[in-house]
Amino acid sequence: MSAVPILVCRDLHKSYGDRVAVDGLSFDIAPGEAFGLLGPNGAGKTTTIKMVCGLLQPDAGEILLAGHALDRKRAATRRALAYVPHEIALYPELTAYENLLFWGRLEDLRGSALRARIDSVLDTVDLRERAHDRIKEFSSGMQRRLNLAVALLGEPRLIVLDEPTVGVDPQSRGGILTRLEELRESGVALLYASHYIDEIERFCDSVAIIDHGTVIASGTPNDLIRSLGALQQLEITATGNTGAFVSAAFVIPEVEEAKLVNGTVRLTVSDAAGAIPGLVRAAEDLDVTLSDIQIIGANLEAVFLQLTGRTMRD
Repeated sequence: MSAVPILVCRDLHKSYGDRVAVDGLSFDIAPGEAFGLLGPNGAGKTTTIKMVCGLLQPDAGEILLAGHALDRKRAATRRALAYVPHEIALYPELTAYENLLFWGRLEDLRGSALRARIDSVLDTVDLRERAHDRIKEFSSGMQRRLNLAVALLGEPRLIVLDEPTVGVDPQSRGGILTRLEELRESGVALLYASHYIDEIERFCDSVAIIDHGTVIASGTPNDLIRSLGALQQLEITATGNTGAFVSAAFVIPEVEEAKLVNGTVRLTVSDAAGAIPGLVRAAEDLDVTLSDIQIIGANLEAVFLQLTGRTMRD
């Protein structure tokens, strides 16, 4: 991968009235890099994506795309960047080919160049045989793939993807990720926001975890996972005096951290097997009923949980 970033975000700030959405956020993305953006609801992901796409103006900070200040009015900026939105951005009564004709013309493509480009992107997403079928006849996975094809028409250097596999079956998810891996290998940079942490862990070269509008951790998925060391996470569903139970958990030698989040007890432990008997005894002493204990091993989900105190479902 080139050492020169295709996207540079430096000290971005954005507020909506008194509410701070993004607070000093910085990251770079290199050509051929898949960069994952993770954060709980309200962390600033959507605002960040809109600023990168030029849909929102930052209050302060700098965004450079291909070495130039981001400017959606510049043709070079429009060609360098493509956006795959969370929503399906297609016309259901039109065929796949007709949709691509429409979007291709917005990319200033015409004639044989446009037709050749449509054939190419249909091949990329494996929909050439369905080119003349109407979108309303497509499965959700096929619609997601065509959504990606629209973004590829202008041969962008950076693609911003907001939940590109949401609502599709596992086979379609795998197919979309395979296409994205091929794009990355060809040198296209990808900014990837997803609630599926397993996708981020499998697919992304680098990850930034954001909370309250700022980066709280970044690195490769493996580096972030190693940062946990030997620690594990326990997620306990309990009823009764859970506040007292959390306080009692701190006395157990294996427990490093204990929190009560939305009624769920979340613990960081050095040894799950060693901690559980003490937790059961503490629950019995406090007349707390434990209905479920889940052990979360060292993975990106555990890193996210430890850093934010929340899961992606919260």
